[in-house]
Amino acid sequence: MASFVMKQMVGGKLNEMKGGLDSLTGGNEGEGEKTETGEDPEVVAARLEQEERRKDKHRKMEQEREKMRQGIRDKYNIQKKDESGGMGGFDMADGRIGAARKKTPEELAAEMHAEDDSLVGQLGLTEHVEKAKTAVNGAFEMVKGFLPFGK
Repeated sequence: MASFVMKQMVGGKLNEMKGGLDSLTGGNEGEGEKTETGEDPEVVAARLEQEERRKDKHRKMEQEREKMRQGIRDKYNIQKKDESGGMGGFDMADGRIGAARKKTPEELAAEMHAEDDSLVGQLGLTEHVEKAKTAVNGAFEMVKGFLPFGK
């Protein structure tokens, strides 16, 4: 029983000391100055400033790299690739690096007509090849319907 009373007395003193310590260190001050996200405006401003410094640093680094690349191109007489051409047939519009550019219907049609220049096209067998492809695909679909993993 005496230990319980002692803990209560010491605990009360600790709480009083903590309250006094908060007032000395400035704890609980400025809690009313919060943004909609619950952050201090100074912290938000500091974060934005840090982000700007980081972007500026990376911009400078990229400029230095480009100077180095240009020096190498000049030294070895290498022509710079066209910026408009992109990455050799790859489109960066969808935000993925290395993603294949989707072909337009016109490009697909031109590709089909280009096949006429092949041996099959020269022999005039394109119709027969297309019929065979259709027959094989139909047979494959029929067999796939009978197999348990095709459902």
